Amino acid sequence: MSSINDIKDQVKEQVADTLEVSTLTQKIVRGTSATVGTLAVVIGALAFYWDSEPDTFDVKQETTRQVQNLETEKVTGSTTVATMIRMTETLLNKRGGYLHNDIMPPGVVMDNLPNWEFGVLVQLRDMARIMRNNLSRSQSQSQEDVDLVEAENQFYFDSGKWMLPETESEYGKAATALKSYLARLGSQRDQSAQFYARADNLRTWLSEVETRLGSLSQRLSASVGKRQLDTSLAGDTAATQSTVAAPEQQLKTPWSELDDVFYEARGTTWALIHLLRAIETDFHDVLIKKNALVSMQQIIRELEPTQDTLWSPLILNGDGFGTLANHSLVMGSHISRANAAIIDLRRLLEDG
Repeated sequence: MSSINDIKDQVKEQVADTLEVSTLTQKIVRGTSATVGTLAVVIGALAFYWDSEPDTFDVKQETTRQVQNLETEKVTGSTTVATMIRMTETLLNKRGGYLHNDIMPPGVVMDNLPNWEFGVLVQLRDMARIMRNNLSRSQSQSQEDVDLVEAENQFYFDSGKWMLPETESEYGKAATALKSYLARLGSQRDQSAQFYARADNLRTWLSEVETRLGSLSQRLSASVGKRQLDTSLAGDTAATQSTVAAPEQQLKTPWSELDDVFYEARGTTWALIHLLRAIETDFHDVLIKKNALVSMQQIIRELEPTQDTLWSPLILNGDGFGTLANHSLVMGSHISRANAAIIDLRRLLEDG
């Protein structure tokens, strides 16, 4: 009889132990689920807060602030350089900081702002190269400015590297080099830094902008797919190319890349609006002489609607005249009009 009772006691103990383990497991699962849920809410809220494009700023006020801080004078070229510095600082110090190289959430799962950042970065790289090779040099045989060499090199650092060294520190060095150039530019004692506001230099930069906008316009318009003839060799009967291309191609941006291209375009146009306003100031006399000031102002007007508030939570991709909107085509329309105006402005600067 006692052995039966012993067996019953052992069974009860085993059942109790099993229930205790089961209860502990349930508590662990509930605790883990609550922690994961809380982290997901926090990360989602942080991503929503970070997912905000910076506002535009007044380039003239920014120039005045920077030259005062550097205790230098405002001269030809100061507005363009000060604008580049502010754009770089915005890239690094906006909500969430620089996100393109993030490897931790929420930055690693965000793609809108990182693509916006890349659009801005491309324009900074292009302007830094033009400043180094053209705007700061009187002729092809003149010496390069050491600060602009440093700035261009740093802007071309890998945009996605996150350590040893991290991208932010390298772009910060570019901003520091631009500040040094700005300080020397306005110094009456140090005449080693120059900025030549000539029509040929402006045409060179506008040519770069024209190429960038033309590519963006094509990628945006390909959101719904388009048939395109190969016109690569048109206009020159003696022209050749490396390999034979198909006479007609079907171009279509993959649906997974629609928002990437759209936000890269938003970043590009945000940067160009500021750079064009700065150029309008620094090249004012040249534009007046060529009777091209209103043309420059019209280009800026064409780009300003690209920064309008996007009320849709998604980048819609409706067919041309379909029921739903197509945000890519709307953006492409503004960019194409601005690009056409830039082509006209370049012609005016050359022939006017």
